[in-house]
Amino acid sequence: MKMDRRPRTPREKYGEELRLRRTAADMTQEALSERVVCSPTLISHFEAGRRLPRPDDAVRIDQALGTDGFFARWLEDLESRYAANFGSVVELEQQATLIQQFALSLVPGMLQTPEYARAVFGAFEPNPTAEELDEAVVTRTHRAQLLDGPPRPVIWTLLDEAVLRRQVGGPQVMAEQLRKIADLAEGKRLRLHVLPYGAGAHSLMEGLLTLMAFEDSAPVAYTEGFVIGQLIDDPALVAKSQAAYALALSDAISRRESLALVRAAAEEHAHGQQ
Repeated sequence: MKMDRRPRTPREKYGEELRLRRTAADMTQEALSERVVCSPTLISHFEAGRRLPRPDDAVRIDQALGTDGFFARWLEDLESRYAANFGSVVELEQQATLIQQFALSLVPGMLQTPEYARAVFGAFEPNPTAEELDEAVVTRTHRAQLLDGPPRPVIWTLLDEAVLRRQVGGPQVMAEQLRKIADLAEGKRLRLHVLPYGAGAHSLMEGLLTLMAFEDSAPVAYTEGFVIGQLIDDPALVAKSQAAYALALSDAISRRESLALVRAAAEEHAHGQQ
């Protein structure tokens, strides 16, 4: 039997310690979840190192296990470079076996080129400094490393046609961005589908959705709006999100047609035809 000798990450060590302390307290995940006021699934994600508790969750964990602030203090050393509502999502991406993402108006973050990301952040802040933009771009494009490794996770990317048509950063930036997506699809690194304008109303019209599945844990969903994101682990809501994604995917054009449409849109941007 082949042993996994990969060094544990700090988050995995945190989760393992939580599991050990919970077991020593003769408490089940379900019992701990009641004390922390969360789902048992979330406790399992904490213990697997896939997610970190929020500061108030860590305080309740310490209270439930009698650990005198141990987990709350340790949590302070594991702060993410990402916004509080997104750090857990990035951690989960690294461990997912399947990612299914939908974008309504912007290219998904992990697929963005540095120039495209810079234009996005520049539009979001009224007076950004060059240093702030550089830091934001580096943080966002760091996620693209996920695409450089092994062929897992499998990544499905469903784009509303509006993503292709909205010119972000100017014609050349947009053209290069769409060419990158097309190259990834052509290289079989992601499965690409486009929801054309002609599809009319569809099940994901209200915004961004990402679904993630794992080998040994329950799936999760992530939705995002203006300055807020929500990571969902409630089984009923995750199932509803999966159904909505499947419905939208059924209205999309084929992979071959989608690739051709993205390539054509890239050339239209490059030649000023948008």
